[in-house]
Amino acid sequence: MRLQSLVDFVSLLVACIASGTLECSSQGELTAAERRGALLYGRMCAVCHGRTGDGYAADQAPALAHPAFLASATDDYLRVAISEGRAGTTMSAWGVTRGGPLFPDDVDVLVSFLRSWDYGPRAALDERPTAGDVGRGERIFARDCARCHGAAGVEGPFVHIGGGDFLGRAGNGFLRYAIAAGRPGTPMPAFGTALGNTGVDDVIALLRSWQSRPVDASRALPAPPPPLPLGPVPLNPKGPEPVGFEVFPKTTRADVVKGQLDRGARMALLDARAPSDYMREHIAGAVSVPFYAPEPYLAALPRNAWLVCYCACPHAESGQLAQKLEAKGFSKVTVLDEGLGLWRAKQYGTRGGLDP
Repeated sequence: MRLQSLVDFVSLLVACIASGTLECSSQGELTAAERRGALLYGRMCAVCHGRTGDGYAADQAPALAHPAFLASATDDYLRVAISEGRAGTTMSAWGVTRGGPLFPDDVDVLVSFLRSWDYGPRAALDERPTAGDVGRGERIFARDCARCHGAAGVEGPFVHIGGGDFLGRAGNGFLRYAIAAGRPGTPMPAFGTALGNTGVDDVIALLRSWQSRPVDASRALPAPPPPLPLGPVPLNPKGPEPVGFEVFPKTTRADVVKGQLDRGARMALLDARAPSDYMREHIAGAVSVPFYAPEPYLAALPRNAWLVCYCACPHAESGQLAQKLEAKGFSKVTVLDEGLGLWRAKQYGTRGGLDP
């Protein structure tokens, strides 16, 4: 094990024992790989997917411990989803080649931990090529699917099943199983009886017609491993004190933060997401301080200036960062209300790359 990995393991162990994330699998004590995966999960994944993988802790993140999901998802599917994320969603790219914090062996142990929740038999998947009709699939999707997944499969509040990166790894068997059997106990109902085999294949034919959609080219560029350089903080070091900021756990409206930026107020904007997300797009002037590992940056952050934390969840990751900063004695901490999504919608100014 690399020295840094050992240090990370020890710090994660302390954090996850304190939070109660380290648990036994359904088949007994966790293996060494599963234990390390549990620590990583508790630090980086539980904020959205829930401490026990039940999902929907933030931003409608799916239930990873769901038996129907684990019965049909391959290890390769899980590895790619973790490493490369989901374009256009709040699912970060956690792999180091995408600018995230996880090396391949870290991703492997995370998958091992997810498998510790997999206590049922693997599903028999029908991987036949689809013989469905795209036109019929469009009508079914508009009627039954669009309200949860969006008209084109990428705008809804739940899994973006129309995304090219998702469809590139989801086999026909995985899709057939998910559509027909659903995910009992979640918002995803079973459509097998209502649609029959033909209707299910029609929907899959539509999804496959979306698979060639281009994915953001910036995601294909390898990035240096984290942590990213902090960059200059605070903004406007000789500026006035911001007006109207709300101390965490309250949030501060986007128009208030933008107004104080335009006024030249003294503050720092902290992007709480994974560095891969920061490099793809961040608020102009913000610096990267990941919610799961703020420690390398604490000494350089100003204690006499307001720290505005934000994410895309819109408050889950930024809230965790704000909580950790307050625990370290920072008193001027707030969270940007509604996060990056609203900021972008208001066209307040974002940029990509390493520079703030």
